[in-house]
Amino acid sequence: MHCPFCQHEDTRVIDSRLSEDGSTVRRRRECPACGERFNTFETAEVRLPAVIKSDDRREAFDERKLRTGFERALQKRPVGPEAIDAAVRAVIHALRQGGEREVPARQVGERVMDELKKLDQVAYVRFASVYRRFEDVQAFREEIERLERDLPAIEGLQLPLLEGRAGPAPGGAGATRGGRGGRRA
Repeated sequence: MHCPFCQHEDTRVIDSRLSEDGSTVRRRRECPACGERFNTFETAEVRLPAVIKSDDRREAFDERKLRTGFERALQKRPVGPEAIDAAVRAVIHALRQGGEREVPARQVGERVMDELKKLDQVAYVRFASVYRRFEDVQAFREEIERLERDLPAIEGLQLPLLEGRAGPAPGGAGATRGGRGGRRA
């Protein structure tokens, strides 16, 4: 690899480390000509399926769009960037595991909603309201009722969607650390 500082044609690897999730290798390199050190990151390049939009157009999968969708839904919610990264990785992993060359955009959206359900109920309803084009308060109510019906296992891990709907979890802990919602560590 060329040195980004002096353009010398060869650099040597002085340290390699695997990322926590095992998907990236960080290499610390040193240039023998100028002595500068820098990092490179190595990831496997695996093609993700193309996304079939509702009007039948095909688009290359865009991880930035996926991440932006999560970030918008989780804006001002007590969910950290590590949890968002994990959710993005989970959706990408599921798409890779499917082995399809093309997937409908609806399938990607459903996977995003599945991950948001686990992270934060409010973010889930936000995303679902846009994704499913809610047109009135009744649509919100129905989605919240469906969410509460489908997810009794996470009750107590997050703040309730509507006051008086969900009580504290057994043992008196109604929410995670500091009384804020989100995933427990």
